[in-house]
Amino acid sequence: MTTPPPVLDPSFLAIQRARLAALRSDLSSTMHRDAEEARQVLSADQDHANETEDRAQDLAIAENDRILSSQLGPQLIAIDRALAKLDEGTYGFSDVSGLPIPIARLQAFPQTLRTISEEPGPYSGSHVALEIPKQT
Repeated sequence: MTTPPPVLDPSFLAIQRARLAALRSDLSSTMHRDAEEARQVLSADQDHANETEDRAQDLAIAENDRILSSQLGPQLIAIDRALAKLDEGTYGFSDVSGLPIPIARLQAFPQTLRTISEEPGPYSGSHVALEIPKQT
């Protein structure tokens, strides 16, 4: 006989919703600010463009900001999906397997959509072996 997964407490879900909303707001602000800074750098006046070293530094900063924004985009998508799962009543369950995600993982990463073993990459559960020594 299988045990049904635990039902998440409404107060926990409310806290998670607030955390996700705050994360979304912070990421959106960062992305908008970075985009604006990149536009300002790229539209610098002609006098400034003559100062090659300054211009190269500005372009490097703009490129770093572009890379940062491209990395933030997937995080924003995950946050939006987690908020949708809260609305659907499926928050806390993996999008991959439907298995419950441990509460400690949700507390650490409220936007998580998978269990640790389902995460891609070198640190997924299928690639990490944790050996706990026996005490004698």
